Amino acid sequence: VQTCALPISRPVDELIVINDGSEDGTESILQEYAARFPGRFQYRTVDNGGQGRARNIAFSLSTGDWIGYVDSDDWIEANMFEKLIAAAEAENADMALCEVLAHFPDGSTAPEYIYRPERAMAAAGFPNNKLFRRSLIENIRYPEEKLWYEDAEFTAIAIHRSGHIAHIPEALYHYRRGLPSTMNNNNARKNLDLLTVMMHLEDELLPDDRDDFEFLVLNHVLLDGINRVQAMTADTKDAEKDRKDVIWLMREYVRDKIPKLSESGSFQQESRNRQVIMRMNYLGLSGASAAVLKMKNR
Repeated sequence: VQTCALPISRPVDELIVINDGSEDGTESILQEYAARFPGRFQYRTVDNGGQGRARNIAFSLSTGDWIGYVDSDDWIEANMFEKLIAAAEAENADMALCEVLAHFPDGSTAPEYIYRPERAMAAAGFPNNKLFRRSLIENIRYPEEKLWYEDAEFTAIAIHRSGHIAHIPEALYHYRRGLPSTMNNNNARKNLDLLTVMMHLEDELLPDDRDDFEFLVLNHVLLDGINRVQAMTADTKDAEKDRKDVIWLMREYVRDKIPKLSESGSFQQESRNRQVIMRMNYLGLSGASAAVLKMKNR
């Protein structure tokens, strides 16, 4: 996990790498870079504590006015941070973001994020294509309980508190898709971390920003969360029971927060196709919605 602070208003830049419990040759590589770039490159080696804690440690070590994060298996265009800072300062924004290009193991690529200025909260969930003014995130931290979806919590709070977001319509961040990751397994119950994150976001968004809160509930829990669990392989009775239990708990959470789906303003703004899948999941028909999605993908 890297924290980059690259203020263009003065000749200072820094790269901070947190070696989060790696057991390969990372340490020697980091020592080499620290020797090559004294004063500009620093690292810390810590026991494995998850991405959230690593990013919090990196932020505590940083000094720059602008903060950006890059995951270890991705890469960025050389001028990404320069462009983001220039855009943010030109627009007096406290946050800037660019588009993302996903790279798949077969060599194909596809746009990963398309920013929607009319619905800024749609950009929540992925911090790495974003640049944050230090003052914006000074009092925001990633959850450190090794939660899945900690990115969604951090970015949603930052977006909610931001006054203005600058957008660059270029894919400057390159995201490797399909590699082994914490999110890429069949641990259905771990997806309940999403509900923990949503409960944290209730404290941030409610009661003043119910529309954005319902957007997050519908898109992250009702649509993506339930569909992700439904698609998991359940090769034992216990695994199948876990999958059904998690889907039920997610659905009940949504029904509790949005008791009348059709009356939700956020639901009404979704496309017809997304409404159909959301409604099926809301009614407990996640198996059928998965079949519809599978047919559509064909």
